[in-house]
Amino acid sequence: MYIFESRNCARLAVRNGGAEKVLAELIQLFPHADLFTLIDFLPLSDRGFLKNTKIHTSFLQKVPTIRKRHRQFIGIMPLAIEQFDFSAFDLVISSSSSIAKGIITGPRQIHISYVHSPMRYAWDQQAAYLKEARMHWGLKSAVARTMLHYLRLWDFRTAHGPDLMIANSAFVARRIKRPMV
Repeated sequence: MYIFESRNCARLAVRNGGAEKVLAELIQLFPHADLFTLIDFLPLSDRGFLKNTKIHTSFLQKVPTIRKRHRQFIGIMPLAIEQFDFSAFDLVISSSSSIAKGIITGPRQIHISYVHSPMRYAWDQQAAYLKEARMHWGLKSAVARTMLHYLRLWDFRTAHGPDLMIANSAFVARRIKRPMV
């Protein structure tokens, strides 16, 4: 069993990147595993690597504007990922650059988290992301910065959940180890 939460979220339709390549390899290793994702908008033409994988989506999948505005829902993504029930599985592998490592597993389960990168937009690249989104000043900025503050607290707390964290590079491993709070 594994869970995957793409760093591209709704932009999966735009490109298949490194996270999707990792997912394809996991599907090869665990062909009968279920796949859990917050949202899934991958076009039929790009779904070949998924084969016959059973896919479970979160309640966010039903939000009418999520496809085009998934970034506006980042504040409730931790809640969405925590709603999945993994109690029937012995092994859970998460692959993420964002929320998936925060899944809730029990003491008799093994959770391996493959981390592509810590949440750049919430940590070391917050200023650049806010500027790019035109939220670097004003009321929108204050709301975004408050939400990112709580997201950092959640991210720090959930870093202790996986039994094993694997980074995709030495650089990412240093970013994960670095105390950020």
